[in-house]
Amino acid sequence: MTIDSVDRNIIRLLRLNGRMPNSELAAQVGLSPSACLRRVHILEKNGVIRGYTAIVAGPEEEGVIAIVRITLERQTEAYLNRFEAAVRLHPEIQECFLMTGDADYILRASAPNTAAYEAIHKNILSRLPGVVRIHSSIAMRNVLRIEGSAKARARAS
Repeated sequence: MTIDSVDRNIIRLLRLNGRMPNSELAAQVGLSPSACLRRVHILEKNGVIRGYTAIVAGPEEEGVIAIVRITLERQTEAYLNRFEAAVRLHPEIQECFLMTGDADYILRASAPNTAAYEAIHKNILSRLPGVVRIHSSIAMRNVLRIEGSAKARARAS
């Protein structure tokens, strides 16, 4: 599928507000409402737009967010698949990225406080299959967040 500047503009606007009425979206991208809706449906059908999500206040609003670098024992397909399947089982892990470089994965996990994160580290992260190294950094504050970004877990399901 070829994505043109109108499609990119639709995607940008929907990332900012996934509940934007089609009539408003159409006006902002310079299309008729029917042409705009047709493009949105094509983007959805082709998997460019994979879904919509609600951003909900949760532990990360008042608690701690940990950015966790994970190194696996091996990087074989079997190890990666086993690790990824296990990560999807834990709602405390909001995001998981397969990486290049010295860490195999970077995760974003949240907890109400540091003691709760310690329990996540001890009872979940350290028990994920194939993990040989965990390096956690606690976020001090959020500087930028683009609302409406899809969660890795929603895409993987």
